[in-house]
Amino acid sequence: MSGTGNGTRRSGRPVEGEPLLVRAFRILRAFRTPGESLTLSLLAARAELPKSSTLRIATQLVDVGALERRNDGRFVMGLRMLELAAVAPRGHGLRSAALPYMEDLHRVTNQHVQLAVREGNEAVLVERLSARDAVAVAHRVGGRLPLDKTGVGIALLAWAPASVYQTVLGTDSPGGASPAHQRRVRDLMARARRDGVVALTGDNPLGTEPTEVTTIAAPIIDERGQALGAISIIQPGGGTGVNVLRVALRTASLGIARTVASP
Repeated sequence: MSGTGNGTRRSGRPVEGEPLLVRAFRILRAFRTPGESLTLSLLAARAELPKSSTLRIATQLVDVGALERRNDGRFVMGLRMLELAAVAPRGHGLRSAALPYMEDLHRVTNQHVQLAVREGNEAVLVERLSARDAVAVAHRVGGRLPLDKTGVGIALLAWAPASVYQTVLGTDSPGGASPAHQRRVRDLMARARRDGVVALTGDNPLGTEPTEVTTIAAPIIDERGQALGAISIIQPGGGTGVNVLRVALRTASLGIARTVASP
């Protein structure tokens, strides 16, 4: 990777004048899976920082509890990060309001029930209730999902600013999404806005059985008409039982919105 000091970075080198806080967050975001432990070399490689800088910043993060260092020298995420995340209103605040409704849906369907919020041009999965025999899914809690290719993403994109839609689909760029994909996304967004729920069936992204997966998703809209998040159910196969799930999800999304609005 090549770059200059105006916002891009050279491979393995920090941007000239890049703030310490930005480098610290690059180190924290190097952790990609729950419970993952990283050597200093791998941590530096993922953060694209020199090992000396990585060690210095990681040591400071250990001192404040954001990271922990095991006896074998590997770094893991610290409990302080969990404490801080627990007070994030768009994550755990919404999660607390949504969990009773998610548990009801999970109990009835025995399938994955997901909750996501939009951050920039992506969706972030903040909770998922899973069943042992449910279809395998690619994303984990805390992971990021594309807005234009997932159920919760479409539900969130339908209430996002036009600039987000243009960026996600590259409508102003020659290298953007194909016209066919743009039309499909616009149609799904229109359904989400009209019905308060949207369903889409597609190939299983993991390439395993079942070959088809259906996602039904509903945005959680506050009294100002803004999307707080989106809730979804993922089930194997095509459209079996989708109409019943559409009603259940729509009801749940309205209930979550009322709970969030309550004092």
